[in-house]
Amino acid sequence: MKSTSALSLIAGAVALAAVTGFAALNEPSGGNTAEAKTAARLPVERTSLLCPAPGLSDLSETAYTAFTPSGTSGGSATSGTAELLSSAKDGEATADDKSDDKDKKGTSKKDKADKPVVSLKEPGKPATGEASGADSPALVGTATGRFAPGWTAQQTTTIEAGDGRGLLGISCTTPDTDFWFPAASTAKSREDYVHLTNPDDTAAVADIELYGPDGSLKSDVGEGITVPAGSGVRVLISTLTSKAADDVTVHVTTRTGRVGAAVRAADDETGSDWLTASAEPAGTVVLPGIPADATSVRLVAFAPGDDDADLGLKLLGKTGAVTPAGHEELHVKSHMTAGMDLKDITRGEAGSLMLVPTEKGKATPVVAALRVVRGKGAKQEVAFIPATGPVGARATVADNRSKGSVLSLTAPGAAATVKVTASAGSGGGTPVSKTYKIAAGTTTAVTPPVPTGLKGTYALTVETRSGGPVHAARTLTETVDGIQMFTVQTLPDDRGTVEVPAAQQDLSVLDD
Repeated sequence: MKSTSALSLIAGAVALAAVTGFAALNEPSGGNTAEAKTAARLPVERTSLLCPAPGLSDLSETAYTAFTPSGTSGGSATSGTAELLSSAKDGEATADDKSDDKDKKGTSKKDKADKPVVSLKEPGKPATGEASGADSPALVGTATGRFAPGWTAQQTTTIEAGDGRGLLGISCTTPDTDFWFPAASTAKSREDYVHLTNPDDTAAVADIELYGPDGSLKSDVGEGITVPAGSGVRVLISTLTSKAADDVTVHVTTRTGRVGAAVRAADDETGSDWLTASAEPAGTVVLPGIPADATSVRLVAFAPGDDDADLGLKLLGKTGAVTPAGHEELHVKSHMTAGMDLKDITRGEAGSLMLVPTEKGKATPVVAALRVVRGKGAKQEVAFIPATGPVGARATVADNRSKGSVLSLTAPGAAATVKVTASAGSGGGTPVSKTYKIAAGTTTAVTPPVPTGLKGTYALTVETRSGGPVHAARTLTETVDGIQMFTVQTLPDDRGTVEVPAAQQDLSVLDD
């Protein structure tokens, strides 16, 4: 009996690529050109997303929005599901690698995963959910079939007062085995937690390494952290080392399994927000979407390889690229974290930062992130912008409101044209689209289109139509007691499709 066809193997590989967080199945180098021409891009059939536990404040209110763009179906055009469920456990990792699986009242959390917090009903229309308080767990989510291609979820938490106040936003992450987080800190004024979430049915084991301005911050406590199946744990990074450093790079890897990882950073004066992972190390990196009214911008970079990196700074503004006076170059020593205070670099004009090698032909890979502050005195608020990949074919960000959203689009190389679509609202509304042209070496910051008759929140989808590459970020602002709380999410390619090479041989003759 014939049981395995080449097509079924390809479909399985596509699903595996989505589940494991890889964007594409690449052809082997030196492969047959004729075979390469027959390769196809197919929709993914399964996608995983992980949302970290929202926070540590009883005053927190968290909104979840999930969305899948319409028009690209994985598997059957009519089947599939997309749900975000509470993790079975969530707690703080301790020195003996155990995590607390009870809430503050001593109640077991094992029954909190019974009902989905968010369940998507149809592509093209966002679905929402909410949670409140410090005991809200991490969420583990899976989308299959028609809901998988481009599935995204946004977690937005508002803490109006007290420690860690702010608008904390994060696009829920795909599971992986390797993450870099520049711009963390072990300073006394900071309280930074690494959140690890395991989507799988078996435990994952993770290591956390810290690198300061003088190199590795040695610690045995960050090794071999167990993240139970379907659970989340958080680790206060200042407990992993005795050294206080303003600029720290966090490196998360797994020995077994895979996790979603994010850093929740809180400062005594500037509030809190999520720091998401930098794009993979590269010789040239782009950090899009610095707000026009930023009062303080700090750049943090790290070179994970054996070579030092000499980087030139370019600010991509409304009319072109300039080298910031007094901040022309940054030297990053191998395995050491480098920081530079860029102050109010944008000077009233929204922009993006690009780091390029100063020496032609020598591109040392780096990771980088920006710590951005708006406001002054008691009204300061903070957000983070990691280096991010381009929009590619399509990128999406959820939880946009009728007011308070700004979309930044930057074309660091060639000029580009993009199509921006505002989806239907979660409670009603008609989608609308608008096309934008971005000149080479510039950043265009716009108030994005809003669905006609909007009710609720909506998603923005950005598609590259010509030129590029284009990098993008969305800033969401909410005014609370006169304070402009804000958060920034970058928009890398949604990896809704993967390239599947032609089968090299017919495997349909295999028997059971």
